[in-house]
Amino acid sequence: MENPKNRNRNSFIFSSMDEEQNDFYPIIADGDDDELFSAQVPEVLPILPLRNAVLFPGVVMPISVGRSKSLSLVREAYNGSKLLGAVAQRNGQIEDPLLSDLYPVGTMAEILKILEMPDGTTTVILQGKKRILVEKPVVFDTYLKAVVHALPEAVSDTKSHEFFAIIESLKDFSLKIAKSSANIPPEAQFAVRNIENVTFLVNFICNNTELSTTEKQDLLECNDIKDRSTKLLSLLMREVQMLELKKDIQQKVKIDLDQQQREYLLHQQIKTIQDELGGSPGATGD
Repeated sequence: MENPKNRNRNSFIFSSMDEEQNDFYPIIADGDDDELFSAQVPEVLPILPLRNAVLFPGVVMPISVGRSKSLSLVREAYNGSKLLGAVAQRNGQIEDPLLSDLYPVGTMAEILKILEMPDGTTTVILQGKKRILVEKPVVFDTYLKAVVHALPEAVSDTKSHEFFAIIESLKDFSLKIAKSSANIPPEAQFAVRNIENVTFLVNFICNNTELSTTEKQDLLECNDIKDRSTKLLSLLMREVQMLELKKDIQQKVKIDLDQQQREYLLHQQIKTIQDELGGSPGATGD
């Protein structure tokens, strides 16, 4: 698969996602905040329901599309404005969701590429552009369409020492998690170290950290990047604590097993010596 790139921006590979279920790696381009803030949102957008995934602005993510309505949506959108609303389902098990089955906040996305895969599946490369609020459905038979409007992006003081400390902590914790997870490829560490724009970096980590859909949705609904960063940091701290606890438990179990093994070997050695001497301790022979 070709890695889509935008002009001279760098693209980074991270972890595999599991929406309508794809086996590819999400990518992020390290861009400028103006690209996210200045995106124009049309009044009505076709709505692509996402199962077990949340798309953040700036992130480029491959989605494997299998539902007939979704296929019709992405093909028609690709031949038109290339824009759609990517909105997470509240319950990923629902096959034919209504608008009421989706979260109210999603992300306007641009279709960068549609790939017909060798196994017969269709993969759509989406890039998140701007957060949207889904207001009400538009009567349409083929697939979901809705009236939407753009959500404001509040900008905190990203130059403060406090915010700098939060970002550095996010990097540290996400790298620690990446090193401990078998599901995250080595490229993840390269990406986290090299994405310079803090908004893109925070959204990148939000999109690809192994959190629940509900937790990611909560992060997406934060209007302020500092609030999103603070919530994300709390979640990553929890994940690191869980990893350390699991490591401690595994180490304790290993120590216990080693002690049992030593006792077993010692018992076997004593038994062997006793057998060679012809009996148990205290026994006498003629």
